Amino acid sequence: MTHPFPLPEPTPEAADRLRAALLDARFTADGLLDLLGAPAYAALSRSETVPASRATRGGGPLATLVRLFLLRQPVSAEQAYAALPGEEALADGWLVRVEQTGDETRARVPYGADVPDAVRATVDIRPYSGPAGQDWWIVSDLGRAVGGAAGAGRAGGPAPELPDPGADVVLGVGGASTTLAGLTVRGPVARALDLGTGSGIQALHAAQHAAHVVATDLNPRALRMTRLTLALSGAAPADLREGSLFEPVADEGPFDLIVSNPPFVISPARGAEDRLTYRDGGMSGDDLCRTLVERAADHLADGGYCQLLANWEHREGEDWRDRVTSWVPPGCDAWIVQREVQDVAQYAELWLRDAGDHVGGEHADGPEGYAVRYGAWLDEFEARGTTAVGFGWITVRATSAETPSVIAEEWPHPVEQPLGDVVRAHFDRQDFLRGTDDAALLSWHFRLADEVVQEQVGLPGAEDPEHVVLRQHRGMRRATKVDTVGAGFAGVCDGSLPAGRILDAIAQLLGEDPVRLRDSTPEQIRELVAQGFLLPVPEPS
Repeated sequence: MTHPFPLPEPTPEAADRLRAALLDARFTADGLLDLLGAPAYAALSRSETVPASRATRGGGPLATLVRLFLLRQPVSAEQAYAALPGEEALADGWLVRVEQTGDETRARVPYGADVPDAVRATVDIRPYSGPAGQDWWIVSDLGRAVGGAAGAGRAGGPAPELPDPGADVVLGVGGASTTLAGLTVRGPVARALDLGTGSGIQALHAAQHAAHVVATDLNPRALRMTRLTLALSGAAPADLREGSLFEPVADEGPFDLIVSNPPFVISPARGAEDRLTYRDGGMSGDDLCRTLVERAADHLADGGYCQLLANWEHREGEDWRDRVTSWVPPGCDAWIVQREVQDVAQYAELWLRDAGDHVGGEHADGPEGYAVRYGAWLDEFEARGTTAVGFGWITVRATSAETPSVIAEEWPHPVEQPLGDVVRAHFDRQDFLRGTDDAALLSWHFRLADEVVQEQVGLPGAEDPEHVVLRQHRGMRRATKVDTVGAGFAGVCDGSLPAGRILDAIAQLLGEDPVRLRDSTPEQIRELVAQGFLLPVPEPS
């Protein structure tokens, strides 16, 4: 793998000075939004740079930093020094001078204007807002944000400042990494592990609430990027380890939190020299994700969480739920949510684009080369009987319960991030339900969760609705059908009365046998609790 520039090597003090300069110039998530406007800001998150380039024509320190670190454009040394501690940034390796000899290396800004005494950035520095509004910066390889017209591989075509497409490229912030960050259960913990750290976003989040963070990656370049991300963002250093999966922590004590955005792409077998480390796990099918889940219990403290994004195969004659739940090790609860399913053709096309196999609308190796690559994906799927690929979230929690709760479900609908508290509450509710029999359930008090509404569905003018639906407007934003008793029960749950007394009142109102209602309703109450519509509360004093 050839990279055009060495990575920066700032001292902690120099990283602090650079961070201060970025803040002074408002090179932050909020500052970018103000400068670029919403459409150009959104386009930049998709790695589309033209709108941002147009929005920075007015100049100024912030525009200079956007052009340097996000648009990969050279700027004059005078402009760079007005925005940064320039000589120190050059000495530390954040910037390099651009040679002014030869047509191929001649630096130009857009619209063809020559740049005297030009400098350019060696890495992508992307402003990122922390969960409490912190100003952070994620460091990655130039032009390697996830997505964009040309994919991660070629990032818009050949350019002298970009590394060749290859195995050790380190990508920046993408939708997957922010999704995982939003899903992660947060709270003070002693030890956290970021497995496959990449540019360090998960380690950065974990550093805010974990006393000790270990970050691992098979790619040594990723570990160096993580070090830069943490230093530039003012976070505590992580314990960085090179190696695959759990190998770097094989002989250590347990972790309270394990997070991983692993190379989960189910791609054809290929040599190590051709594999894209950031996405191709190097194992057959979905074995990498299976291995992570199966081995999680060996590295979790009691009550600890392992959370990861994953792909899994849908195979002929097999329910995907059975396949993925079989990965969950003994002694663990699990919540598996399938967010999307693609047939094998869609899946192959997505990742062929991601690898940069299309430039300017044409396949890099021509139609015949494209057909060969595409065919290799389909051959691999056909050999394993794979008909589709699912994408989703897996959360595993170590438990001492005799009967673990393992739930796999499909939920492709919009949700409200962050979901970390929702994930924790899900497992808390499972603890409550398995520790509470039906008789005890009727003695509990419940309240309706916040922002749950009731919808009635039926023909216009009908006396009674055909369906009554409860719908959440927060978190998972679930919807569930309930009968008349369920709707009436949920509607009066404010925590003041035990469930049994509410059912007795409903029985009297409907002319039903209260004993029969007490026997038949707990199952519906359990379902409403499991999905988060009803919350158990202590009895009022």
